[in-house]
Amino acid sequence: MPRQDAVPAAGGAGAQAAHGRRVREDQGRLLNKEIEKTGVVIVGAGFTGLSAAHELQKAGIDFVLLEARDRVGGRVESSLNGLGDLIDSGGQFLCEDMPELMALIEARGKTLVETYVEGDFIARPSMSPQAAERTYFAAMAIRERMNAIAPDNASIAGLTVAAWLDRQNDTGEGKAAFRSMIEGLWCLALEKVPLWHLINNDRRITNEVPELQYFLRETMQSLADDLAGDLGDRLRLSEPVTQIEHGPKGVLVISASGAIEARQVLVALPPVMAAKLDFAPSLPVSLKRALGVWKSGAVIKILVRYATPFWRDRGLSGMVMWRDRPGLFACDSSKDAVHAALVVFVGGPLALRWREFSDATLRAEVTARLEEALGPDAADILDFSQRDWTHDRWSGGAYSDLIVDVTATDAERTILAGAPPVHFASSEVSPSFPGYVEGAIVAGRIAAKKITAELQSAIATKASGS
Repeated sequence: MPRQDAVPAAGGAGAQAAHGRRVREDQGRLLNKEIEKTGVVIVGAGFTGLSAAHELQKAGIDFVLLEARDRVGGRVESSLNGLGDLIDSGGQFLCEDMPELMALIEARGKTLVETYVEGDFIARPSMSPQAAERTYFAAMAIRERMNAIAPDNASIAGLTVAAWLDRQNDTGEGKAAFRSMIEGLWCLALEKVPLWHLINNDRRITNEVPELQYFLRETMQSLADDLAGDLGDRLRLSEPVTQIEHGPKGVLVISASGAIEARQVLVALPPVMAAKLDFAPSLPVSLKRALGVWKSGAVIKILVRYATPFWRDRGLSGMVMWRDRPGLFACDSSKDAVHAALVVFVGGPLALRWREFSDATLRAEVTARLEEALGPDAADILDFSQRDWTHDRWSGGAYSDLIVDVTATDAERTILAGAPPVHFASSEVSPSFPGYVEGAIVAGRIAAKKITAELQSAIATKASGS
């Protein structure tokens, strides 16, 4: 995955290649072994890289999967809370309209837990259930109107989502709810997101049931671990990539512990992190620009454990949206009555402000907001576990990257075209469910099938010419 302290290349392609050779020679001497050879190197063992690896394995293609972290899963992660329970500290939720993910869950014998949604939804500042319902439908009406616009419509060229929203004649309450909804989902300020990009993303997210429909009792991380378990020693953890040399005859992928020659490389990283890799020679200008127009979302995820799901006794769903703090959202994430919990998401600009809080201040702030919404029982917390994803070392942020250049309408196409033998894939550029685990699975499989076809074509061409 992305370099940390790699020496930057300078002086053109020749100097970059020479630098790469020196790195390779130095590492070869240090390790006193020959350079490893394989068919494909995959960089990054999130669900994109894991899915690509499984596809190559099925096709009989030799590969090595390198991961900078000491675990797989990327933006999916599990951890132990203060009670010793395993919790989802990263990506968690899914729905039945995500076919590839649902099929994996069934095949791996995972247990779906249905998210509790019965009862009233709470909006803050306080309003009646009827007013809250009207406000929700007003926000959804804005979203549907937005998505009725073609992404390439000339009338929205150069507009951010915020600029377009300002032009709408909806009520202030409806606009505030829409902002909170979108900034909570995508974890970036509306002022940064091109309208055409949000429309394009929304059109690829095709679920007809709520995306918070289910989570896994065993955690989403357990599914990534199962996929990793099938790969044996082809998976290498704690192996950050420092440079990728590439040319017509293949690639040389250099990591902290050595170098691997391959015919192809798949960079299975979010665009922001892929842009930080050191390529020699440099990537084509158009591709470098396409990778450089993205920004990672900012989110802090908090799991609050209680002795009982007290909100249910009051006829509440546990779902809360704060209109006066866009990006702040809570919902019930209890595995059962014994493991009563609320998950709280702090997204977008609010996450960037609250990440400056001390742990005690953040806990006090979140507890106060929950007490206002759900009553004094919300203060009786058994465990408060937080995960700050705003500046994650290996993912850049969470839960997705978004394009922040209104002119970069060809960025995704350019990234998907790559610069063979260098290929790119991530959930962000998936044709379905960009930014979700489902999208990562689809993106990884598509990229692996493309690489397999290229390798098989090259073999056929060589055989016919021999």
